[in-house]
Amino acid sequence: MSVPNPFIKDYLMTAGPTPLPPRVLAAMAEPVVYHRAPAFDALFARVLERLPALFGTSNEVMVLTGSGTAAMDSAVSNLVRPGQAILACAAGKFGERWIELGEAYEADVLRYEPGWGTRLDPSEVGRLLADHPAVDLVYVTLSETSTGVVHDVRALAEAARAHDAMLVVDGISGVGATALRQDEWGIDVVVAGSQKALMTPPGLGFVSASARALERAAAQPAGRYYLDWNRAIAEQRKGATPFTPAVTLVRALDVALDLLGEEGMDAVLARHDLLARAARAGVHGMGLELYGDPDERSTVVTALELPDTIEGARVPGLLRERGITANGGQGQLKGRILRIAHCGYFGAFDVLTILAGLELVLHELGADVDLGSGVAAAQRVFAQAGVPVAAPSA
Repeated sequence: MSVPNPFIKDYLMTAGPTPLPPRVLAAMAEPVVYHRAPAFDALFARVLERLPALFGTSNEVMVLTGSGTAAMDSAVSNLVRPGQAILACAAGKFGERWIELGEAYEADVLRYEPGWGTRLDPSEVGRLLADHPAVDLVYVTLSETSTGVVHDVRALAEAARAHDAMLVVDGISGVGATALRQDEWGIDVVVAGSQKALMTPPGLGFVSASARALERAAAQPAGRYYLDWNRAIAEQRKGATPFTPAVTLVRALDVALDLLGEEGMDAVLARHDLLARAARAGVHGMGLELYGDPDERSTVVTALELPDTIEGARVPGLLRERGITANGGQGQLKGRILRIAHCGYFGAFDVLTILAGLELVLHELGADVDLGSGVAAAQRVFAQAGVPVAAPSA
């Protein structure tokens, strides 16, 4: 059995779970509090007060104990009854989860699947709604981490609103990393998770639901139990949770929200934008191509096409041998792409590290890459920005 090299540092460079700031890690080492005690009541109140700003909403954001997929599940089980018509839009693995959830709850699922890496077209959503007037729920993804694409949910909301349909957005990797103004853009439901840009371990799901979405859920009381919005919102209005919450994760989230508040959300988004621009420059500097239809909105993860002259499936493993854990492609993209994450607790040197590691791995596999070319291109972006780019203060 091989013995790990203690002198190889570990770099978690995935889009979820993401690295955790030391202050968040330290908070989880504190004694566990009782979830019906005044200490937790105060902690939970602080978290609930600050979450809406991340969504750009005045809604009460529900906190669920479960992964981001639990929040997605709740956005179907609370709004859909068997036989109801919904439109599920998928241009990647996580968009396909909306289709799977709709089918699991026996909805009449109308699919819009333009292809992985393709941006969802609001005009096509409008056409489908016009052709299928029974559909009054549309499910989309903000940041599709399987492809690096960030969809224009503002335009998609306009298309849904024109047909009086509700829009439900998977914002699991997007909230806190890319622009989102739920109320201003007229989005009915946004779901999110703790383990990405919110710099907290996996295990918390969030739901920001509009008044009409909550009314619809209240009118359909059957079909769920643990993830029941009616029960969750009623308890939260009393400052409590319906079931035992993940108290340690709530404490960690409280500290992560402190960090985001100290940096300021405008600065947080600007940091993600700069990291993404540097990553894209590094990809081009190596002579590689970006995957799909990325543009300036793609601030969560950068997906690049691996050279077809190498064994692309080996890239993630060779990076891991160097201490760098990064995402390869999923499903049909396995071995074809690599995804460079830059959401959450990331700074400039994280991007430079993975670019340097990727250059070494590609060189080892025989790709025609000039060592240092990608790193230099990214460095120029950071240098031109004229300000240091650090992850949130530890």
